[in-house]
Amino acid sequence: MRNIKKQIPAAAAVLAVLLICAVAYFNGESDNKGAADVSGFHDGLIVHFIDVGQGDSEFIELPGGQCMLIDAGTQDYTQTVIDKITEYGYSSIDYVVATHPHADHIGGMSGVIENFDVENFYMPQVTATTDCFEDLLDALTEKDLKINKPEAGEEIYSDSLAVIEFLAPVGDNYNNLNDYSAVVKITYGENSFLFTGDAEKVSEDEMLEREFDSLSADVLKVGHHGSDTATSADFLNAVDPEYAVISCGTGNSYGHPHSETLENLTAAGAEVYRTDELGTVTIYCDGNNGFNMDFEDN
Repeated sequence: MRNIKKQIPAAAAVLAVLLICAVAYFNGESDNKGAADVSGFHDGLIVHFIDVGQGDSEFIELPGGQCMLIDAGTQDYTQTVIDKITEYGYSSIDYVVATHPHADHIGGMSGVIENFDVENFYMPQVTATTDCFEDLLDALTEKDLKINKPEAGEEIYSDSLAVIEFLAPVGDNYNNLNDYSAVVKITYGENSFLFTGDAEKVSEDEMLEREFDSLSADVLKVGHHGSDTATSADFLNAVDPEYAVISCGTGNSYGHPHSETLENLTAAGAEVYRTDELGTVTIYCDGNNGFNMDFEDN
């Protein structure tokens, strides 16, 4: 486990800090970065941004015990994703979303489908000619799982605790596969998370044009690994995130995240957390503006 707090050498001081953090955590007070181990805690919303190198994978523990997986990284990280979900205490997944059929998002998905019982599967209506896409289709067929098409504005889950809805893709004909990305928003109490896959500025502009009342979010999973082809200033202004998480690989050949995107996030006042620097990023939310962050190397 690794966090960004400074080390305090005296054992007594360490104990005192831990006790203070524990009290603040269970009272839902302020942000205690790296202070709380939130695995297995089901009274709030827990989002794990799994470190899958240059790829995306988010596992969400919903209030009440249900769960959701958005993307599963590349094939090389299949076992990482499987191990993480198992570590969090789940043998089945209620909702699985493949945002779009790029290998760094669906490469590990067939392995997940094979190893867990899946209730609902969502993927945009677009195909790819890659082995990992064919493997995913084979796994879905073997499990007799229907592919549901994400529809912008559609709520797929709603109760007294949480709401899950799709905000994109708005259209169904794009030149860039990234713009087919399913964009997911999860609202819990007073707080919300926005997961944008690899959606670029074309998709962002469409969401802005639709004038979604729900576009704003406290936590933004930054689009396309922090590329300068996404996360426009106008989009950030509408989302107005307090926290931003970038999923990318250390020393990746794409130069992600790009300096322009980081500058836009800073100008928007968002605190930025990167999996290439911190490993898996876990955010606990109590639904009443209380957030706790936890960082863990794989």
